[in-house]
Amino acid sequence: MVSVLDGAAVWPIVLVVIVAINIVALIVIPRGRKPTAAMAWLLLIFLLPFVGILMFLLIGSFRLPRKRRYEQERIDGLIRERVDAASLGMMRADWPRWFQRVVEQNENLTALPATEGNAATLYGDYQESIDAMAAEIDTAESFVHVEFFIVAWDDTTRGFFAAMERAVARGVSVRLLADYVATRRLGNSKATFAELDRIGVQWAWMLPVMPLKGKYQRPDLRNHRKIVVVDGRVGFMGSQNLIDRTYDSPKNIKRGLKWQELMTRLTGPVVSAVNTVFLSDWLIETGQDLSGSEHVPAAQLPRAEASDSLVCQVVPSGPGYATENNLRLFLSLIYGATEKVILTSPYFVPDEAMVYAITTACQRGLEVQLFVSEIGDQGLVYHAQRSYYTALLEAGVRIFLYPAPFILHSKHFSIDDDIAVIGSSNMDIRSFSLNMEVSLLVRGASFVADMRAVEQGYRDAGRELTLEEWRNQPGKATFLDGLARLTSALN
Repeated sequence: MVSVLDGAAVWPIVLVVIVAINIVALIVIPRGRKPTAAMAWLLLIFLLPFVGILMFLLIGSFRLPRKRRYEQERIDGLIRERVDAASLGMMRADWPRWFQRVVEQNENLTALPATEGNAATLYGDYQESIDAMAAEIDTAESFVHVEFFIVAWDDTTRGFFAAMERAVARGVSVRLLADYVATRRLGNSKATFAELDRIGVQWAWMLPVMPLKGKYQRPDLRNHRKIVVVDGRVGFMGSQNLIDRTYDSPKNIKRGLKWQELMTRLTGPVVSAVNTVFLSDWLIETGQDLSGSEHVPAAQLPRAEASDSLVCQVVPSGPGYATENNLRLFLSLIYGATEKVILTSPYFVPDEAMVYAITTACQRGLEVQLFVSEIGDQGLVYHAQRSYYTALLEAGVRIFLYPAPFILHSKHFSIDDDIAVIGSSNMDIRSFSLNMEVSLLVRGASFVADMRAVEQGYRDAGRELTLEEWRNQPGKATFLDGLARLTSALN
C-alpha cells in the first residue's frame, strides 16, 4: 500500500518537472537560434523531456567559449590594422559592382582583403596532391605550416611525413595542427604523433576536449580546415585530409570506399592570408604568437603579371565568429549569378536560406547543377541530403550522382564563367554553424575553366538523377530521409 502511494506521489512531481523543463526551453532555446533549429530542439524536448534536455546541455551551445571568441576578435583587429597600413583593402574600379560588394562583405566579416596577382593550380588526383605538398615542403628554407582536420601516418602520407623530417633536419621550423576529436579517434593516432615527435615536428591539438585541463566546448564543434603553407610563398587548401583515401577505416575498406578530393596550390599575395589563418589558429591553441617571425606580408610576395592572374580572397568561418561567414558568401554569390551555378558538396544539407537561393536561381532562368555522391558514408547526413532532392529537382536543378565506390568529398562551386569558391566547407548546417572552415573566393576565367574541366569529369564518371526516377523511390527511404532531415536541424 505504501509503495502504491509513493508511486502516486511521484507522478505529480515528474509532471511539474516536465512542465518546468518545457517552459524554460521555450524561453532559452529560441534566443539567437534559427527558427528551424529552435523548433527541432523544442520538438525533441517536448517528446522526450529528460533525453532532450540532457542532449541540449551536452551539444546545445553552438558557440565557442567566450574567451576564444574574444581572442578571434582581437586577432581580427590586428589583421585590420595591418591591412589598412598596407592599403590592401582597396577595390578595383573594373571589378563588377556586385563582386566589389561581396569582397567588402567578406573583409568586414573576417578582416582579410582580396588581392590581385595570384596563380592557382587544381589537383584532383589524391596521391598527386599529397606528393605535390611534400615536394613543396622539400623546398622550404624557413618554415612549414600544416593544418588538417585529420592527420594520419600511413602508406599514403609517408612521403609527406618524410618531407617534414627532411625539413626539420635542414633547420626548418615545422608546425602542425590537427583536430583533437577527428584525429584522436583513428586507430593509429598514437603512432602518428609518436612519429611527429620523433622527427621533431612541433604540433598541437585544435579544439581539444579536455575538461580536466580546463579545455572544453561543445564536443562536436570541430576545426575542419585543411591548409599547408611553405615559407609564406606557396600555399595549399581544399577538401583533402592528410590520410589514405579509405580513411584507414576497416568499415570503409570492407565497402571499398574511396574519397575523391580537390585541392588547389596557390602563389601570390593570397598566400599571406592563408598563412594568417594558420597563425591565428596556432595563437589561439598554443598562446604562441608567430606573426613576428613567420608572417610574410602580402606586399612582399611576388605577383603574377599574366593577363589571367587571379583575384583571390580567403574567407575563414566557424563558431569563433559572430556570424556564418561562409553561408553569407555562398548566398551572395548565388544571388549575384547571371548565367549558371554549379555546386559540389559531399554533405548537402542546406538551411532554408540556401534552398531559396538555389531554387530562386532556377526561377531566374539560370542553369543550376549539383554534384553529390550516389552513396553515403554517414547514414543520417546521407538521408537528410536526399530529403532535399524533390524540391531541387522540381525547381529545375540538375543533380548528378558520382558513382560508388567513391565518396565525392570535393567542396567547390562556380558562378558564371569567372567566379569560383574552393575550400573545406560543405554546404550543410554543420559547416555553416559548427565547424571552423576556410574557403577561397577566386575571380578569374582561367581558374573557372579548369574547374569546369573537373566538373565535366564528374559528369562523365557519374549519371544524372531525374525527377521521374526520384519519384519512384520506395516509401521507406522517403520516411528515413524526412526523419534525418529533422535531426539535422539540431544545432
